[in-house]
Amino acid sequence: MKTVIATGYRHTVGLKSDGTVKAVGDNKYGQCDVSNWRDMVAVAAGNAHTGNAHTIGLKSDGTVAAVGWNKHDQCDVSGWNGMVAVAAGWRRTVGIRADGTVVAVGRNNEGQCNVNSWRDVVAVAAGDWHTVGLKVDGSVTIVGNNRYGQCNVSAWRDIVAVAAGYLHTVGLKSDGTVMAVGRNKEGQCNVSAWRDMVAIAAGSNHTIGLKSDGTVAAVGRNEHGQCNISGWRDIVAVAAGCAHTVGLQSDGTVVAVGRNNEGQCDVSVWSGIQLPGYY
Repeated sequence: MKTVIATGYRHTVGLKSDGTVKAVGDNKYGQCDVSNWRDMVAVAAGNAHTGNAHTIGLKSDGTVAAVGWNKHDQCDVSGWNGMVAVAAGWRRTVGIRADGTVVAVGRNNEGQCNVNSWRDVVAVAAGDWHTVGLKVDGSVTIVGNNRYGQCNVSAWRDIVAVAAGYLHTVGLKSDGTVMAVGRNKEGQCNVSAWRDMVAIAAGSNHTIGLKSDGTVAAVGRNEHGQCNISGWRDIVAVAAGCAHTVGLQSDGTVVAVGRNNEGQCDVSVWSGIQLPGYY
């Protein structure tokens, strides 16, 4: 499933059904300059706790576009082709090729871009300092910083989706339960009781789960109200930024809660956002 809503530290990105892209929020580095993008099928946003951000778009022809902060070459994707999925972390960009191999550009001080040997990957997620790959057999591979055990996923099986936060990693199992490892100071890994989940998202210090009935669960840091989603209904996709959470409703509109100092939650006027699985 390709990502149609994405959240950076202080910006939000939405893919419309006509292949164009919307973005609101902090634009200090041009990360919201997507008005001229066309023929997009997926979007990703760098979610850095420091505020430096970039935005990635996957085109229908398998090429990739990028705007925003590029100090570590995380936007140098002009040569990419044959891509089927993209992810954006702090200071880096990750892409999956149609053959299941993976490429990455950007900051690699902790080895978070060492993905060239990966094979049979069907999904990727990028945290601040670690990169997660979901393999076709339901196992998970990780590279990068492991200070808080966020890379300790070797025993995971039957995973169908992955998400990566600042210092934690989340996996959705085929039975609708959820696994999480890593830093848990704010309770962002307290997902063992979750059931009937169909999608997950990880913010810097909070975790979001979408249930099969269209409601949403949240755990973790809630300083800005980013976990205040108990009233949400008819949600079909979720995304989590540093301190805000976004939900796509079944009618193509978008809701958001959390920090809005830079306007990253100003999505109430959006409509026609592409529903997951519609291509």
